[in-house]
Amino acid sequence: MAGVQVHGVSKTFGLHRALDEVSVDFADGGFYALLGPSGSGKTTLLRMIAGFDFPDAGRIVIGDEGVERVPVERRRIGMVFQNYALFPNMSVADNVAFGLSVRGEAKTDIAREVKQALDLVQLEELGQRRPHQLSGGQRQRVALARAIVTRPRVLLLDEPLSALDKALRVDMQIELKRIQREVGITTIFVTHDQEEALTMSDRIGILRDGRLVQEGPPEEIYNSPASEFAATFLGDANILRGKASEEGIELGDGTVIRCCNAGHNPAANSSCAVRPERIRIEAAESPEASSGENRLKARVTKRIFAGNSTTYFLDRDGQTLKVLVQNSGGESVADGADVMLYWPAESSVLVA
Repeated sequence: MAGVQVHGVSKTFGLHRALDEVSVDFADGGFYALLGPSGSGKTTLLRMIAGFDFPDAGRIVIGDEGVERVPVERRRIGMVFQNYALFPNMSVADNVAFGLSVRGEAKTDIAREVKQALDLVQLEELGQRRPHQLSGGQRQRVALARAIVTRPRVLLLDEPLSALDKALRVDMQIELKRIQREVGITTIFVTHDQEEALTMSDRIGILRDGRLVQEGPPEEIYNSPASEFAATFLGDANILRGKASEEGIELGDGTVIRCCNAGHNPAANSSCAVRPERIRIEAAESPEASSGENRLKARVTKRIFAGNSTTYFLDRDGQTLKVLVQNSGGESVADGADVMLYWPAESSVLVA
């Protein structure tokens, strides 16, 4: 096993700069998610680490070895693709054994290691089946077993769960995390699914237009986004804009929004982000409201019921705000109602 360090990596395809001086460390044994919209550079970075493409500038180090010019077959990388890439004419066991066979290992060693890999992914009874006889989740686990059976230093996953339906995808998230923890392999996971990134990873890197805009533990990025883009891409956020004040920002009508990181943003015009689930909605001004709480008047324009929660869309001086409320049996607020919104200063974050 080994960590991966990326130092100032850039890559251009024609006139398109796919990666722009990206630097990031992937800790040995950690599970790291690369998140971003299409074209952000996340798959290009994964391909650079794998060795399918070489960077124009910068260094890639796996363990203690600089590999930016080392071909893919010498990097000892395991990779799982979105379409699994299984051989349809081979059995499950033969698919898993393929990499070991190419390396010329003894048949007895191959049989033992294939059995261990299939045991790990809980497919020990299905070794003689063909891929078409398996479910999508089972094929995904075969691909994972094939990737780890060669004992690679690093495991790369390129949106391997995107072809699964929602229920199966959630199950596979749990399984993939379990397997990664048992093997202890450094894992880098590319996804566009925010929930997957939050649920599975130890750290998240958010890319935009080839640049790494923020990285860190999921809780840190979610609770303290550095920019409007990070706030709205990882989860949902209301963005309020105004001018900087000592306490946070001042809206156009003079309302002051208190923010937890006030005083750290020198910009004359500032924005703050607040998550929809952090806001409390009241049909009238609450006598229990703390003097330190932020408060805004708004009008309900639409409600979306989702079983365990309801999302309220509200108009506040022409801006649409969202509030997420857990359904606990209380009365809902009607469309068209004038309401008060409350949330603590700790839930407002100044963003760039």
